[in-house]
Amino acid sequence: MGSWIINWWNTSKSETFLNDIQEKSILEKLIEFEELFLLDEMIKEYPETHLQKFRIGIHKETIQLIKMHNADRIYTILHFSTNIICFVILSVNEELIILNSWIQEFIYNLSDTIKALSILLLTDLCIGFHSPHGWELMISSFYKDFGFAHNDQIISGLVSTFPVIFDTIFKYWIFRYLNRVSPSLVVIYHSMND
Repeated sequence: MGSWIINWWNTSKSETFLNDIQEKSILEKLIEFEELFLLDEMIKEYPETHLQKFRIGIHKETIQLIKMHNADRIYTILHFSTNIICFVILSVNEELIILNSWIQEFIYNLSDTIKALSILLLTDLCIGFHSPHGWELMISSFYKDFGFAHNDQIISGLVSTFPVIFDTIFKYWIFRYLNRVSPSLVVIYHSMND
């Protein structure tokens, strides 16, 4: 599959899709290289013929940066497409349906106290006061996994909102689903939570 994506990327005449952060990063690397190369030339104090070498060096570095960017884009497309293929394969796999039913049966056979303790442990790990660093790692991992450039503002915004949304959905699930299925579990959960 990787060779197909590399072939498609290299043969298509599509426009390079740079977001602002990627463009800024590439320009910063190019400016840094120009400054280092110019400093090196100033130290050497060579005549005019080396100015031509300077231009050739900048041209080579620009080509190298473009190749690095293309390799990064190919990796992103390949990774995203393999994620989609894995999701499709996992969603239609019969063994997973059997495993899911076995897990549900195992959970339903647990006592209400153990279920409530497990729910408290899970919510404290995911939504508790000590979880922002974990959410930041997880969101930045997914963010990078889908090919987006690292952006601290977006990640901190997601870290501050996603756990709240998750907590709201979880409380709604407790209120709506668990009250019908196991009212004693809800009572134990609330008494343990207090």
